[in-house]
Amino acid sequence: MGKIRHLAFATQDPDKLRDFFETAFGFETLGFHDSERATGYMMTDGAINLGVFTFKTDQLGKGMDYVGLHHFGVYVDDADECVERVMELGAEVFVDGMELSPLADGRAKRPDKFRGFEGLVFDVADVSWPGTNDDS
Repeated sequence: MGKIRHLAFATQDPDKLRDFFETAFGFETLGFHDSERATGYMMTDGAINLGVFTFKTDQLGKGMDYVGLHHFGVYVDDADECVERVMELGAEVFVDGMELSPLADGRAKRPDKFRGFEGLVFDVADVSWPGTNDDS
């Protein structure tokens, strides 16, 4: 069974949302994140990784002012097998520059982000996100 281990939130103010999560719930900030996709913070509640990001492009088609849940990530035992299943169920690869980039050893990267039923965006990984507990 897959387990949700990553939630990414779109926000206009990552500092303020990070401070809210730390103060209200005691979530731990793992570090700052800045990539071609987004800037903000990676956090954890000890079991699930939380991304608190301002996204740099309109990846969801909801406009650059969208705030709220952006996507979720599922930890699975065998990502290749899971990718086959989600594709058979009609999910489409959510392609951007990161998905097209080769790995450090030159191999093509397996797609890991998808747009599924009703446009829901999700990641599939068999490698843990920082700050997650994959045993439960």
